[in-house]
Amino acid sequence: MDKDKLFLITELEGFAPEIGRLVSMMNYARYTTLATVQGLSMRQLDYVHDANSNSIGALLLHMAAVELGYQLETFYGREPNAEEIEKWQAPFDLGDLGREQIRGKELEYYLHELSEMRKVTLEEFRRRDDSWLYEETPFWRDKPANNYFKWFHVFEDEINHRGQIRWLRQRAIQYEPE
Repeated sequence: MDKDKLFLITELEGFAPEIGRLVSMMNYARYTTLATVQGLSMRQLDYVHDANSNSIGALLLHMAAVELGYQLETFYGREPNAEEIEKWQAPFDLGDLGREQIRGKELEYYLHELSEMRKVTLEEFRRRDDSWLYEETPFWRDKPANNYFKWFHVFEDEINHRGQIRWLRQRAIQYEPE
């Protein structure tokens, strides 16, 4: 991620022009997400505000799980396999399963999972041209959607959950001062 171009939605070397612009937006979203969680302890990452909340750690893994789902759909045209379901079901669904299974990890674990998932996305983006962004397939309730929208939705989801993380961070810090 080129921090000198963080505030530019622009073409990026190694990507088709429109894909570069998409990556620019994804880079900014990720940069701000990482800044939001910087320095959190395991206890803060595991903090659950109430019986219906997700932890910060669970939300971070959810971001990676969503990215995997869109990788599988848009790059490979397939559903998750048994191994992927076993690893990613709790982070994808969150809720009770996420509260039960996603805990006890340091921040580095979550950052590594996000980074590894993004590496695959960027490698695959480099292999595609801009026309791929406009390929349409049936999507939610069989409405037409293109790959551009699907990848916009990936970082839109991240931005929404980052808002939740900021809210939780304030409460987790009160729970255990940094």
